[in-house]
Parts: sequence; structure tokens; C-alpha cells
Amino acid sequence: MTNDSCRAAYIHVPFCRHRCGYCNFTLVAGRDDLIDAYLEALERELTALGQAHEVDTLFFGGGTPTHLPPQQLERLFAIVRRWLPLAPGGEMSVEANPIDLATGSGVFGGKQSSIVQHVLPPKTPDPIGVLREAGVSRVSLGAQSFNTRKLSLLERDHGPAEIQRAFETARNFAKSVSLDLIFGVPGESLSDWQQDLQATLALAPDHVSTYGLTFEKGANFWSRLSRGDLSRVEEETERQMYEAAIDTLTATGYEHYEVSNFAKPGHRCRHNENYWLGGSYFAAGPGAARFVGGIRETNHRSTTTYIARVLSGQSPVAESERLSPEDAARERLVFGLRRLEGIDTRQFATKTGFSVEALGGEDLPRLIDLGLLQLTGDRLRLSRQGLMVSDSIWPEFLRV
Repeated sequence: MTNDSCRAAYIHVPFCRHRCGYCNFTLVAGRDDLIDAYLEALERELTALGQAHEVDTLFFGGGTPTHLPPQQLERLFAIVRRWLPLAPGGEMSVEANPIDLATGSGVFGGKQSSIVQHVLPPKTPDPIGVLREAGVSRVSLGAQSFNTRKLSLLERDHGPAEIQRAFETARNFAKSVSLDLIFGVPGESLSDWQQDLQATLALAPDHVSTYGLTFEKGANFWSRLSRGDLSRVEEETERQMYEAAIDTLTATGYEHYEVSNFAKPGHRCRHNENYWLGGSYFAAGPGAARFVGGIRETNHRSTTTYIARVLSGQSPVAESERLSPEDAARERLVFGLRRLEGIDTRQFATKTGFSVEALGGEDLPRLIDLGLLQLTGDRLRLSRQGLMVSDSIWPEFLRV
């Protein structure tokens, strides 16, 4: 999976304290006994690179990377640093569970707690210090909500106080701190969501990601929905929640730069922007998907299968496909339209060899006539109305 033009990398860390009811991500809960074997497998997978490849963005996602005990977290960073060193000025992102940063021993206000010095064995690294020493520049906190009822329903293991403490801790070592929020939770009102937005603004994070709750097959919430134990928020209410996020955040200085993402100036997620701009990227770990040299590969989602395959000398790849030039262009079109600035149609044609008109066919003028897309000069972008239903637009461009 080598390519000198690839300047981004994603590392999947599949461990969590427990699996939340809405989650169908690749993870294992309560299996910390697998961490050392995972790290060994990850090192072997990255060894296949053959040589170190400097990257501009490095993203540790999960799962919960900060769930790893400090010594194993330290080893994780050392392994990745060996094969995927970060370029000077590069962005290093880590997803974090608030409870990990709120309760872990740490460097608060630049000084290590005297209590920590007495309790921890002399050679046990400080978990917050590990993040600092690794050069983590961006932290994405899975806050989800400040409402205790909503957090309980989502089966989160933290409360508002832990979000506050975790945020303050992250501020001590990261240049950029982002909060993830979920709206459209069963029983949630528009007022509840507006209170979440106000609580977020009170912290003044550098970046905010807002996601409408989805019921995914394989997740516990899907089963509960099927049994009638849970019910979806009304579509109109969910639309109002999304619009409230847009209006509230942009009115206070956040740039709405992607369908679900808002950032203060200079704090966009560079790693994710590479995805949306159609860039290539390395990836390693269970379920990790990479796109290098026009080939997309996805590793086995099962953590145990991933470990077993790699440690026995087999490839971790479960799926592999070489995208045709047209398929690659269609994906680039969809990802590009997720960005609020949209795409320059002339530049798009030059880079992909396909015009937007050819790919869109009769659907393109229809979507423009419906007011879901706007074409101004050479710039094609989602309209405000299109933002509300963007997920229903993408299939129009992906079908061949």
C-alpha cells in the first residue's frame, strides 16, 4: 500500500469500555486482553509499507484510542511514528471519550498533580503526558450531549461535568479541540437540542460536528426500534434541529464548511478535508479502509480475525477494488458537494476527465430546478434546502 503522493493516514483503535446502543462501528468492548496482540498486529501491518512515509495528517479513531492504558497508548504512538512520521506543522488528531480525559491522571495547568506522583509507580507514564509528548494537536471529544437524560438513553458513560473537565484537559495540550454532538434522539425536543448548542458555545470549542441519530443494522438501537421500544424523532423536528445548529453556530463565528462540520477560522479538520477533496490515504487496523493508487482496500472488521490473520502472516484485507475512472470521478463529485463551498466544475473536469454534466445526466438540471443544487458560474454547491436532504441526493450521482 505504498504511494509517495499519499500524505494522510488513519489508524483504527477498536477498543472501548462498552458499546453504546447506537453504535455499529468496528470495535470490541471489555476485551482489553487483546490490546497487546492488536499492537503487534498493527506493527506488522505497517511494516508492509517497506519504508517510512511522511504524512501531513494522522488520525487515530475508533473505538476509543484514549481507552488504551498509558503504556500501551505510548507504544501505539511509537509504532505509528516509526512508519508514518508526521511532517512539521502536520495535524495529529485523536478521538477521545470524555471520561478518559476527565478521570485520567493528567497535566492540568501545566503541572503534574502531586497526588499522581505518589500514586503512580515511578515508570508508569502519565496518560495525558503521553498525548502531549506524542504531539497530538487535535482532540475530538465524543461529548454527544450535555443533557443527562439524553446521555443515559445513548448509553454514554459520562455526564456534563466530565465533558467540562475533559475539555479543559484537552485545552492544555491540543491546539484544536472539537466536540461531537448528536441530535434527533428519541424523546428529544427542539428546546433540548438548543440547550445542547448553548452549552457547547459556553465551552467555545474550536470545532463542532453535529450528527442526526441514525439507526444502523447491527446496533442495539436498530433492534429496539424494530421492537417498538424506541421511536424516531419526527422528520420535521429533526430538520429544525439541523437548521438550529447551522444558524446558532454560524451566528457565533463558526464556519459551516461541510454538511456536518463547523469550525472557527483556521480549525477545519485537515484530515477529513483530504477525504472530501478526493485525496489518497493510508489506513491500518481492524475495519480500516485505505485509498491508495486508485485502489480501495478494507480490512477485516473483526478484531480477532484481523489479529489472527496478520500474526499468521496473512493479509488483513477483506475487500479490494480498483475504481474505474468514472467511479472515482463520481465519488469525488459526491464528496466535493459535501463541502459547503461545493466544487469548481471546470477544475473538476480537468482533474477527473469527466464533466459534472456528463456524470449528473438528466438528474443534474432536475436537482437545480428543484432548488436542491445551485450552479453559479462554474461553482456547483448544495443549497440550504439541499443540505436538509443531502443523503437522498448522493445516490443520484453514484449510480451508473
